[in-house]
Parts: sequence; structure tokens; C-alpha cells
Amino acid sequence: MFKIFTDTDTDITLEVAEKYGYHLISMPYVVNGELIHPYKDFKIFEPHKYYESLRKGVLPSTCGLSPEEYIAYFEPVFKEGYDILYVHFSRAMTATFDYMDMALKQLKEKYPDRKFYEIDTKGITIGSLNIVLEVGDMYLAKKSIEEIMAWAEKEVDKFAMYFYAEDLKFFARSGRVKGIKALMGNIFGIRPIITMGSDGVMTNVGTAHGHLKTIKTLLAKVEELGEDIDKHRILIGHTDALKSATELKDLLIKKYGDKLNIVFVDVNPTAGAHCGPDGVGISFHAIHR
Repeated sequence: MFKIFTDTDTDITLEVAEKYGYHLISMPYVVNGELIHPYKDFKIFEPHKYYESLRKGVLPSTCGLSPEEYIAYFEPVFKEGYDILYVHFSRAMTATFDYMDMALKQLKEKYPDRKFYEIDTKGITIGSLNIVLEVGDMYLAKKSIEEIMAWAEKEVDKFAMYFYAEDLKFFARSGRVKGIKALMGNIFGIRPIITMGSDGVMTNVGTAHGHLKTIKTLLAKVEELGEDIDKHRILIGHTDALKSATELKDLLIKKYGDKLNIVFVDVNPTAGAHCGPDGVGISFHAIHR
């Protein structure tokens, strides 16, 4: 028997986590010196209020969890006699998983019969959420841990994510994107197109000029790489940019018809601290990332 975990950096909400039975690990962020844990310090995320504060000059920062915090999440489940499957955002993005490993080392000494499985989505936000939801579907369907892990081995690298950011000062501060030139978009009106490959790292893979051309560039990535997209969710994430997200949805429907399962997603505040407001991204099933 096993329980499933995920974290708030995957864009999952408390309501969706409860639907699937996910135990939710809250990844914190800091605003004006205040440490905030999503879905612990608040139950409902208000994206417009949060991203409007960023537009007005608030610059949040982020931090990882301590080994003690991971123990507090995992130990009660091990103590009840369950194994754990944790579907999480990219290990390559943060050192917080080193602290998780420290916690697990302690827990395995205390609970030697318990097993810990993990699926590294090699993504964040909607790139992770697509995988989290697929695993959730399998969990509700009573699939075994072996079946789920076999699926992940084959499928994780087949969920692509591409997105753009409007204001690069947030990425410039965090240094999280490989190959990006700080503030280039702000100065020249150029928007970088960013993806997360099988290395789990955010990488700038191109640029687009102008709003509509940028949206169409995301569509072009679906056209280039999409595989069985009508059989999987297409997630459109945005940082308080519903109008732009809707434009992308309209282009998808015009190209592929209205039978696609397209879902809008508000990007979580911890990840949003790095990409800032007015960004849009898409995650879809692909031949490869």
C-alpha cells in the first residue's frame, strides 16, 4: 500500500490534491520578509492580487525546506505502514531535494521496511502538473506502484512545456534560466521562449517579437512536437494573463478543433516569483521534449 505526494510548485491546488488523494508539500516564498507557505497559510490562491503586487514592485524570493520539515511530512505516513510515491518538480532546479534525501536517510533507519519512490517530472508548474494529474488518474484507478513507475520511465520525457515571460527582471534576479540575457526583453521588446528539457533545467531556446507572434510561437511548438494531443490534457498556464492564454486556446481550437481537453492553470506563487506577471506557457504530450 502506498500514499501519493506532490508539491505546490507543480501548480496543483488544494482542491485538486484532495480529489486525487495527494498529500501536499508546501514550497514557500518570501514577501517583505514574511515566509508564506501556499495552502497552509492560505486555502485559496488569489492570482490577480498576487501578480498585481509584483507589477507594483514587490519582488518575492523563494527558499527550500529543511530536513526536519520533510520528516514532518513523511514520517506520519511511514508510521501508519504505508510506502510513499512523491511526484515532484525538477531536482535540477533546487538544493531542497538534498535536504529531502537527508531526511529520508534518517527515516529509513527508523522505518527500514518502508519504501520511498519518486518521480522527478523534470519540470515545474504546468510541465509538472500534467504528469501529476496522469499519475493521479492511475492512482484512482488502483494501478500498482510498479505500473505507475513503468509508465513514468517511458512518459515523463514526453510531456513538453514551453513558455514566455514578459518582464525578465524576475528571471534576472533568480538566475534560473540557462542562456538568457538579463533584461533583453524589457529593452528590445523581445520575449524569450523557454523550455525544460530532459535535464530538468529551464533553457532559453529562442525569441519572438511582438505579442501575437510570441503566442503563435508556442502554437508552432505544439505543431512541431505534439503527439496524441487529443488523448491528453493540454495545460495553458499563465501569470495573471488570461486574455493571452485565451488567445492561445483559440489558436489551438482553430488548428485542431474543439475536442481538445484544454485546461487553464494559474501559475503558483512560488514559481511565479521567478517568472513574474503576464507570462503564458503550454504543456502537451509530445514526441519528445
